[in-house]
Amino acid sequence: MLRHRASAFVAAAAAVLAVACSSGQPAAQTADQAPAGAEAPQSLPTVALTVHTAKGPANFRVQVADTEATREKGLMFVRSMPDDAGMIFDFKTPQPVAFWMRNTYIPLDLLFVGADGRIVNIAKRAQPFDERLIPSAGPIRAVIEINGGLAEKLGIQPGDRVTDERIFPAR
Repeated sequence: MLRHRASAFVAAAAAVLAVACSSGQPAAQTADQAPAGAEAPQSLPTVALTVHTAKGPANFRVQVADTEATREKGLMFVRSMPDDAGMIFDFKTPQPVAFWMRNTYIPLDLLFVGADGRIVNIAKRAQPFDERLIPSAGPIRAVIEINGGLAEKLGIQPGDRVTDERIFPAR
C-alpha cells in the first residue's frame, strides 16, 4: 500500500492501479468507515527535531521512517498524537514526492523539506482518509508530518530551517 510517498510518476501509476482495482466504493472514508481489524500504528526510533521559525524554535520528537516499508505505512492507524510529536520521512536522495492520507485518522500538516534543510512547501490540514495526492513543490529530501493546524499555530513557513540529530544536523 503506497500511503504517501514515491516519485510523482510512481504515485500517479499507483493511483491509476488503485482506480483500476477498486470495487467501485468511494475512495475517501470516514473514521467510522475504517476497515475492520485495522492494523496497529508502527513504532519507530525517534529523534529530536527543531523547526527554526520567525517566532522562535518549534521542537518535536519525531519517529524516523527511512525505509520503503516504514515510509509506506507512515502514520496510518494513529488515532491521536501529542502536539510535540510527528514523523519524518527520509528519502535520502532529493526527489519529487506525493503523499495521501489513506488509513490516516488524524488531520496532518505536511512539511516538505529540501536537501538543504529548508522547508520547500507545506500542505496544511490534510484530511483523514483523503486519497487525493499531495505533491511536493519540487525535489525534497524529507517530509515531516505534524498535527494539522500546528504549522499555522507555530508560525512554520516555507523557507524555515529544520535541524535534527540525524538527517539535518545543525551547522
